[in-house]
Amino acid sequence: MSLIITDECINCDVCEPECPNSAISQGDEIYEIDLNLCTECVGHYDEPQCVEVCPVDCIPKDENNVETQEQLMAKYTIITSKN
Repeated sequence: MSLIITDECINCDVCEPECPNSAISQGDEIYEIDLNLCTECVGHYDEPQCVEVCPVDCIPKDENNVETQEQLMAKYTIITSKN
């Protein structure tokens, strides 16, 4: 499943540069994650880097967008083949 940034986000700017897929961007009030680009860092790292650096623990898994490891890897393959 992709990740989501909750309204507990303090806009500290540390998550955006850590995302290898450029899935994180500044929204109207808080940062947002593009579920079409989020692979939870599958294919890049063992753990989601945004979650690792977030100082307020506001990046949980998005229960509304459940994806298996295989689906995340397939998404990673598609995203990286465009580069």
